[in-house]
Amino acid sequence: MSRLGRPIRAAAGLATVMVLSLTASGCVTVHGELAVLPSADRSEAARALKDFTDAYNAADKAYDPALDAGRVTGALGAINQAGLKARSITSPDGNPAHQPLELADAKFTIPKKAGWPRWFVADTDSNRDTDDGGPQDTRWVLVFVRNGPDERWKVPYLTILAANEVPDFATDKDGWGEPVAPDSEGLALAPGKLSAAYASYLRDGTAKTFADGPHTNGWREAREKNARLPGLVTQYVDQPLAEGDFAPLGLATKDGGALVFFATRHFERQTGAQGVTPRVNADVKALLTGEIRNTVTKEWVSSQVALVPRAGSDTPTVEVASRLQGVTGAKGS
Repeated sequence: MSRLGRPIRAAAGLATVMVLSLTASGCVTVHGELAVLPSADRSEAARALKDFTDAYNAADKAYDPALDAGRVTGALGAINQAGLKARSITSPDGNPAHQPLELADAKFTIPKKAGWPRWFVADTDSNRDTDDGGPQDTRWVLVFVRNGPDERWKVPYLTILAANEVPDFATDKDGWGEPVAPDSEGLALAPGKLSAAYASYLRDGTAKTFADGPHTNGWREAREKNARLPGLVTQYVDQPLAEGDFAPLGLATKDGGALVFFATRHFERQTGAQGVTPRVNADVKALLTGEIRNTVTKEWVSSQVALVPRAGSDTPTVEVASRLQGVTGAKGS
């Protein structure tokens, strides 16, 4: 995984190019209305984190997507399952370099809300960095979601931030977090509009909604540089992805803004000149349908986390702080 400031390239268990059962706290009806309750208690959140870590490690060791399919969903699920599927083909005997993931020092922010889905955020220290307080010191931030009283906790979003970049979340007197509604008017950009706005920005670059950075103008510049190479032309299509378990989730921060997790889908079509055949690596080839004659189209899912300021802020632009992406399919023609 890379640090904040570069696209995250996750381990094979997360992508081809790069990662509780509620009993008493389900939906409770009071006088015909849903009560506002914590999404989980803290012991339940800790169990969900352990269940995810155990499943992730089993799947990564065996390169078997079935072993953690019940613990991932949404953007992370798409990336993780495609990556494991590819590696199960390229390395059918499993992962010879497997190193168990350890997630410790968990800090849970659990929103109070009514109805489903219920969700919470775990800010954790992993064994994938140096823990020396320097720029390599990172935190793995995971979102857990549960869609009903009989459903498991699953992780739709994972991001890796520098330790000093995790914001302070707003909490009530009992320490419970505050979710931000998809249509919130209290932010410079409502969470429900983030995916479409980001896809539009990547297409034309004209919106002033997003601050400059490696995941905004930096990504656009890298694409433009690679759009025309000797013998190859690459075209890009960007689409919002915001339904179901791909829906954005936002937590209010103490400064009046929010940290919002959201997803997008991207297509990259590479066409070779006469006599030139585009090449793909082994992991992408494992996901390939059709035959590459002079064109290959790769489908990506990308998961972002953004710092969204409050409405009326002196600096109203959205900062895309981190990005996790992976190839989820490829088609040759």
